[in-house]
Amino acid sequence: MGRIHQLDAQTANMIAAGEVVERPRGVAKELIENAIDAGSTQIVISAVKGGCEKLTVRDNGCGMDASDATACFGRHATSKIHSQNDLWNIHTMGFRGEALPSIASVSRVTLVTSDGNDCTRTVIEYGKLVKAEPYPCDQGTEISVEGLFYRTPARLKHLRSAAYETSLIQDLVMRFAMGHPDISFVMQSDGRETFRTSGDGNLQEVLFQCWGREPAENSLELKASDYDYTISGYIIKPTVTRASRNFMQIFLNGRMVHTFRLYSAVQEGYGGYLPADRYPMAVLDVEMDPHLVDVNVHPSKWEVRLSKENQLEYLLQDSIRATLENNHLEKAAHTQRTAKMPSYYAQTSMDLSGTTVEENQERTVPEEPSVDVQGEKSVQTLEDGPVHEPAPQPLNTYSGMEHPAVPDGSNTETPAAPSEPEEERSLLPDIVLLGQLRDRWLIGTCEKGIALIDPRRAQARILYEQACQRLSLPGAMMELLVPATVQCGDAMVQRLEDLNHFSAPMGIVFEAFGHDTLRIRQVPVWMKDMNINQIGTDLIDAFQDEKLSVTDARDSLARRLAYGGAMNNGKKLSMDEMKELLRGLNECRNPWNDPAGRPVLVILDARDVAREFGS
Repeated sequence: MGRIHQLDAQTANMIAAGEVVERPRGVAKELIENAIDAGSTQIVISAVKGGCEKLTVRDNGCGMDASDATACFGRHATSKIHSQNDLWNIHTMGFRGEALPSIASVSRVTLVTSDGNDCTRTVIEYGKLVKAEPYPCDQGTEISVEGLFYRTPARLKHLRSAAYETSLIQDLVMRFAMGHPDISFVMQSDGRETFRTSGDGNLQEVLFQCWGREPAENSLELKASDYDYTISGYIIKPTVTRASRNFMQIFLNGRMVHTFRLYSAVQEGYGGYLPADRYPMAVLDVEMDPHLVDVNVHPSKWEVRLSKENQLEYLLQDSIRATLENNHLEKAAHTQRTAKMPSYYAQTSMDLSGTTVEENQERTVPEEPSVDVQGEKSVQTLEDGPVHEPAPQPLNTYSGMEHPAVPDGSNTETPAAPSEPEEERSLLPDIVLLGQLRDRWLIGTCEKGIALIDPRRAQARILYEQACQRLSLPGAMMELLVPATVQCGDAMVQRLEDLNHFSAPMGIVFEAFGHDTLRIRQVPVWMKDMNINQIGTDLIDAFQDEKLSVTDARDSLARRLAYGGAMNNGKKLSMDEMKELLRGLNECRNPWNDPAGRPVLVILDARDVAREFGS
């Protein structure tokens, strides 16, 4: 007897469920797409305990008659395609006929539907039909999914807290709302309404509901087209950026997809307008002939294949760049600093036509130098009066960052330098500085030859290591005169405890402030001159990124602070400032590379120079 046999329908459906339905969010996605295909103008999503106990999607679409209310649970049963040729001309969100039977195989599903004539209630329990009977209801469809994965514990144990699963569902609903502003979406969690859109087609209103006031007020309408593609939507001015790519939403014929190449094209379109290590916010819908896109790639339908993808990338880049230029926005090279460099950087240059190096030029004293506090034993409030602080050190200060920075909260004096022997900490060769080449690179000599230093990268390295230390040991705390607020959505407020477990080691603790807003009342003293709203937003973005640990988030924030405080290229420095920069670089653990891994110091070997002279 042969060993190969045909699997029964229930087992086949459970296998398919592993691809279609990974967690409650996957169930919500499939049911919402069916509601959109039914021509609904209002969709209500209700989740109990993150959708694990019960998830309901109700719409006012066309509904089904009595026969379809039972047939829709058959494998590969669909009304959206009829033959293989239809696979190349798909206008609907769903088409595979796998979602409902897959969901019904791992849960208890109750379907109540009416097409205006027949009213039917169908109950399926883990793949078995329990009942199908007339049931009074309004036109439309309501599907309730209960006990998801209760009979498949291997899948159930991989689900996380109810608050986490709810946040994923709400994020999904927000994305659908941005892709379909003409549909009213309502999200309910454990009986509370957490999200609602009006469905009047105003995308800016949806942006306000999803992302808050600032992105909505800084949105720019974008429209572009060529022979094959038509793009419409909004991009957000680069003055409002985020710490992750999750805020670039691209829809293809209204379909929500993940496509890294198009995300990269959006970033390329922003070009020099974006600060370092920041990502843009955009909501763009691309209309095209269905023959140009293959959506039959994966059962979850997140992935697609595009014809003429390069053409679409160029259209995205050119249209975004033109929209930004037409609004007379400045390049990020001039605006990416969150704090202006002190004006006491005098101009020093090296004249390569001769041997004279301009040194010891007169400095300009800043009118309002930045200040800092470290190691306070108790919390310091701004109302308590002035804080006695040490003066900043040139080139090593960003919004109150000093060098060295080792706050421990145990005393009010500047911490002593590390106790390691000098020979263990000195990784650089002995360099004698000569001057500055073309107002850019510092030039000097060492035993091996000629040394060239990029001052911006060098300062970024110094500030990065300082920030890493301070984020690891936040030190003294201070009350903010005006608490910083961050709009993050109701789901994130429900996950406040987990968020604080993530952010508290870095000195930031959030409090609930309304149903969709968090606030920060205390910060480490060394953060007092920084944009706390932006830091709070970045921490929430990092928390939402499952791939980032606390260490990764700390590193990302330290890099942002470092590049935000580093000088711009072309800044002239005095000889004293050059020496101070070299001293700080020499104390770094890795003085050779900046936080992005690019070289800080380049040494031209004397033997190579001699070879050029033929000696």
